[in-house]
Amino acid sequence: MTGKNGLAVKDEKGALETLRGDVLPVLKRVLAENARDYVGLYVAAIGCLLAVAGATAFIPWVMPPLIDGVFYEERFDLIPWICGAVILVFLIRGAATYGQAVILATIGNNLVARYQRRIFDHLMRLGLDFYTEQRSGRLAAQINENVLGVRDMLGMTLKSVVGDAVLLLALVGAMIVLDPKLSAIALLIGPPLIFAVNRIMRRLRKVARQAVEVNARLVGAMQETTQGIAVVKAFTMEEQLARRMDGLVAEAENRANKIARVSERVTPISEALAGFAIAGVIAYSAYQASASGTPPGSVFGFITALLLAYDPARRLARVQVNLERSLVNARMIYELLDIEPRQRDGADARPLDVSRAEVRFDGVSFSYADDLPVLRAVSFVAEAGKTTALVGGSGAGKSTIVTLLQRFYDLAEGAILIDGQDIAHVTKASLRANIAYVSQHPYLFEGSVRDNIRYGRPDATDAEIEEAARLAHADEFIAGMPQGYDTPVGENGVTLSGGQRQRLSIARAIVRNAPILLLDEATSALDTESEARVQAALETIMQNRTTIVIAHRLSTVVKADHIVVLEAGRVVEEGTHASLMKSQAGAYARFHRLQGEPVSRKGGNAA
Repeated sequence: MTGKNGLAVKDEKGALETLRGDVLPVLKRVLAENARDYVGLYVAAIGCLLAVAGATAFIPWVMPPLIDGVFYEERFDLIPWICGAVILVFLIRGAATYGQAVILATIGNNLVARYQRRIFDHLMRLGLDFYTEQRSGRLAAQINENVLGVRDMLGMTLKSVVGDAVLLLALVGAMIVLDPKLSAIALLIGPPLIFAVNRIMRRLRKVARQAVEVNARLVGAMQETTQGIAVVKAFTMEEQLARRMDGLVAEAENRANKIARVSERVTPISEALAGFAIAGVIAYSAYQASASGTPPGSVFGFITALLLAYDPARRLARVQVNLERSLVNARMIYELLDIEPRQRDGADARPLDVSRAEVRFDGVSFSYADDLPVLRAVSFVAEAGKTTALVGGSGAGKSTIVTLLQRFYDLAEGAILIDGQDIAHVTKASLRANIAYVSQHPYLFEGSVRDNIRYGRPDATDAEIEEAARLAHADEFIAGMPQGYDTPVGENGVTLSGGQRQRLSIARAIVRNAPILLLDEATSALDTESEARVQAALETIMQNRTTIVIAHRLSTVVKADHIVVLEAGRVVEEGTHASLMKSQAGAYARFHRLQGEPVSRKGGNAA
């Protein structure tokens, strides 16, 4: 399955082709985007890493004077100097290790925060087409897991290049100076170790990406289940979902175990090779000491350097394996960041100038992706300051009209004009700033009641928020809440009833004070009493505004100034309630009869 935006799961061959690139291009991109902002911190971290490397590399040089001078030649006057040097070395190592750890953690945490902000800003620029192709739970899980890859790449690279590599070079230099022949024996493990790491790395690339995909599906499924727990309980889906979750958990566990098996293969290989090298060094040095009778100080110094070199060599052997895992995460983050928004403002885009707020659909045709057309040459006018109702069966195209008016998608044919201005050539921000929208399914965000109403207009005063709540008939239940307007609403308003959520959504639209009002069956979630009261509030705020109402129940639109009847994406009838009821064979009259409404040819002028 391949998504249109490039984030969907690729087939195995495509994934492998994508992963065959080198670490260097991704690392260069990360450094180009971030390194300049951390120059001072990186310099400090490099200084600390070099201090650690220098202090550690100094330890082998203590062994010859200690063994030969103190123990062999009995130069006990050297003991204070040697002990002081050892204490100083370990003090420097301790302070420098602490410093580099804190500095790199600071850089890493800031990188995570930076990419989280960057990803969120990018997601806000992407259109609805992207979100219709992605599962929100899986997307969130994928982002949370992958964003750490960028941090780990930089941290491991700096530690490896500046810390482990410099330390290893310094220790290898000490080994060569102390005994070139023993150094040659010890360095024989290099080629087979490099060969083994490259083999493991190629295998790990594929497994790591598969593990990320599985974990994203697992966390996404958990999130979706908790969000829909009421449906789960109502339909007794617990066992069914538990079996599905058990399968995902087992798959994630298997992938994690597979990664462990593949990545940890470096350890036994490096340990075995190191064992052979150290054994060879000990055997040769013992032979050399017995044959020549030279003091053992240089040999002990060499063995000390060899043992100290083992840890950085082992870490360097693993670094490419670990980098491959981080690289998979970083690549998937950039796959997301590289998606281009489809609904961009054009080069000629200008702010929308609304004077009358007349909305005109002129020959609009539209289809989602490659599906059948949803709208076919739709033309109608929503007159300024009046109410236009959209009527039709399910799938007629009513919601699509509202979606296109907000330019969540671009048109295939035709144009939508507001006061004669084609919305394709105005900025999206100015277009949507002039529209207030009340959905059939209201959504509330985490925060207080006041916060959720203020999302309609961030600069609204507390007085304006409370007035909007009063007009939406929400103030009465808000007053009964523990903290009034400062009461948290919970996730998606879980602490509120459906009618209460809808009235807060209406208050949000009221406080926006936009000249164009879109109502998607805004009273559908209310009981009869609340519906009557909110409908009265809507009649007040609809005055002098261009209002487009999506209606599933005809009783809500009989007073509309203009009614547009849609069937299969086409406009089949237009007129007032009274004029449309004159034709009993018409689509509007048929809808009326199907809903059991009394046949009436009277209508008013205000919704």
